[in-house]
Amino acid sequence: MEHIVIIGNGIAGVTAARHIRKISDKKITIISAETDHFFSRTALMYVYMGHMRWRDIEPYESWFWGKNRLELKKGYVEKVDTDNQTLHFKEGGSITYDKLILATGSVTSYYDWEGQDLKGVQGLVSKQDLEDLEKYAPNNKECPRAVIIGGGLIGVEMAEMLRTRNIEVTMLVREDAFWTGVLPKPEAEMISRHIISHGVDLRHNSELDKILADEKGHVRAIVTKTGEEIPCGVVGITTGVKPQISFLKNSKIETDKGILVNRLLETNIKNVYAIGDCAQQREAIGNRPPVEAVWYTGRMMGEALAQTICDKTFEYNPGNWFNSAKFFDIEYQTYGWVFSESRKKEYEAQFHWKCKSDLRCITISYKKESGEFLGINTFGIRMKHEVFDRWLNEKRSVDYVIQNLKQANFDPEFFKNYEKEIQAAYFNQSVTV
Repeated sequence: MEHIVIIGNGIAGVTAARHIRKISDKKITIISAETDHFFSRTALMYVYMGHMRWRDIEPYESWFWGKNRLELKKGYVEKVDTDNQTLHFKEGGSITYDKLILATGSVTSYYDWEGQDLKGVQGLVSKQDLEDLEKYAPNNKECPRAVIIGGGLIGVEMAEMLRTRNIEVTMLVREDAFWTGVLPKPEAEMISRHIISHGVDLRHNSELDKILADEKGHVRAIVTKTGEEIPCGVVGITTGVKPQISFLKNSKIETDKGILVNRLLETNIKNVYAIGDCAQQREAIGNRPPVEAVWYTGRMMGEALAQTICDKTFEYNPGNWFNSAKFFDIEYQTYGWVFSESRKKEYEAQFHWKCKSDLRCITISYKKESGEFLGINTFGIRMKHEVFDRWLNEKRSVDYVIQNLKQANFDPEFFKNYEKEIQAAYFNQSVTV
């Protein structure tokens, strides 16, 4: 019987396993050094905040794995011998495979700061990170203040988590507004104001220089590039993530930032594949980054690869870009492409509307010449994915989108609708940036 081995039990690896099992009787082994079972990584914050228990973020009951003949192995693979199709474990022992799926995910990106290896310096990616945060920031007596380096989605999650335990938070971001590498400036400025309104000491145009230790090897403070010393018990590193591929450095599998794959998710080695955060497309797919550390793309890669593994060749085709997140009280959705100032295309124009409450806004991107709709960012107003996906595929005009926004509104009936205000602002505008 053909043996499929999957390294990684995140959304990509487990989705691949589930879909292979649906259409085949192949032997499947899932290996992970992080946890015994798959869990919802995006829900880690809710365990710390007390909204959920650990078992609540495990999507499947413990009997699920045996019933579906999915063998689980806890262990760290330190060597991949593709010549002999064998994996060697750090703890000792080995396992052979007929086909190997690498779904090892991401790790926190560090940048060689002095003191980054101290106790209390951490990211927020793994179960171990959650356990460390519980250990070093259990309450505001043990940890009166934390400093978060960088912003983005993980940074704001960590800030919200810490604030629920009344821990003071200072957040250092290099830009003059929050996440300006991704968001247009008006949105970034609104999110900055919202983060500050939740008691976060958000420092714009500020960077980390070094991290200072106490006599026990624990962080006691950070020093900024301007020389300011800020006392703290935890330093959250949220400057991004990178593919977890260090264990492949002596293998024959080609890597760059991630594991290089084609549209079939094949590596350069026969019968070896890569999916999820650790995979890097050899050829870009539209405007998408070559490495996509996004939950839903990991799931889609797992579904696509399962077909190929079972001899139904299937190319990975993620379709239109979309994503969603939450900045404290403000929900964020994006469909298509709305670029920040630094990444904005020459042909792109943007229409921006903001509610007087400073809690809701939208930005719509379109082509200057033809008016073709390119994408939308929404903050505080829920929209329907399937509607925008259809409009993008139909290449609708920005005028059409504005006039038909009500079709896309997903908010419950008792929520206020803002379509008329948005339409009035759009059709009354004299200049578009």
